[in-house]
Amino acid sequence: MTLNLSVLTPNRIVWDSEVEEIVLSTNSGQIGILPNHAPIATTVDIGILQIRLNNQWLTMALMGGFARIGNNEITVLVNDAEKGSDIDPQEAQQTLEIAEANVKKAEERRQKIEANLALRRARTRVEAINPIS
Repeated sequence: MTLNLSVLTPNRIVWDSEVEEIVLSTNSGQIGILPNHAPIATTVDIGILQIRLNNQWLTMALMGGFARIGNNEITVLVNDAEKGSDIDPQEAQQTLEIAEANVKKAEERRQKIEANLALRRARTRVEAINPIS
């Protein structure tokens, strides 16, 4: 038995196919979803979506949003998403280093909040590059 997973951003469909299992980062921690999971709606945190397909794990960087699970259908609506395999490792590492520097430079409250969010997004992209074995 499988699940139908759709990952949507405001601009595009990032994923729309069957999967065996997912692990989703929510604001209250990670949740694993298998076929016949109880219906649930949840917020999605900035973090990694792990997808099991053909007994292999794939990763995707999610940038916050919402998810609805029910009747073996999972719909994930997020601000942005990137498959781990589509992320350029050098660019992601550079972005992370810039984000870390910006956190140290931030002085005002708003600058600190924005810098910390950018750092979380950059870390998530770097983490998504290395799928689980």
